Amino acid sequence: MAITISRPKLTLKEKLYVPAIVSGLLITARHFFRMLTGKTKDTSMQYPEEKWDSHLPDYYRGAPALVKDEHGRERCVACQLCEFICPPRAITIKPGEIAEGDKFRKVEKYPAAFDIDMIRCIYCGLCEEVCPESAIFLQKQYAITGLTREEMVHDKEKLYEIGGLKTGLVHKWNDKK
Repeated sequence: MAITISRPKLTLKEKLYVPAIVSGLLITARHFFRMLTGKTKDTSMQYPEEKWDSHLPDYYRGAPALVKDEHGRERCVACQLCEFICPPRAITIKPGEIAEGDKFRKVEKYPAAFDIDMIRCIYCGLCEEVCPESAIFLQKQYAITGLTREEMVHDKEKLYEIGGLKTGLVHKWNDKK
């Protein structure tokens, strides 16, 4: 059974919209005169010269990037968890086999190709949360630009360039595991 809700009747003042427009103009005029008299501070930020870097909160989620360990080795084990959890499917990983004679053969895989499409990325942080080796982090970088779609697809080299080094335990290189 449907419930009918009647709309409230508008008064003449509400039907005309003039009082609402006048009150909006009064607010604008008040801000204008405060600015002229110097009673208000400048709330605009001159973007290219001034940046938000010092004002960003600790929980800010920016562009994802890959990091290496303190010895310059890849932390990523190509487990593809970040690829599977990514809601817009912005991450693409092609795993490669580690050579037979390598002492880190126990890891089995490394990322032969790791791409993140920054146009599709929604900066949700799920890739960072699910990574078992802490190989992917969201940086505080917010100005990501490109002239073409191909420039906005960051490959493994670009992601490592953005990410840099991160210290800490890496299970991949731990001999005891």
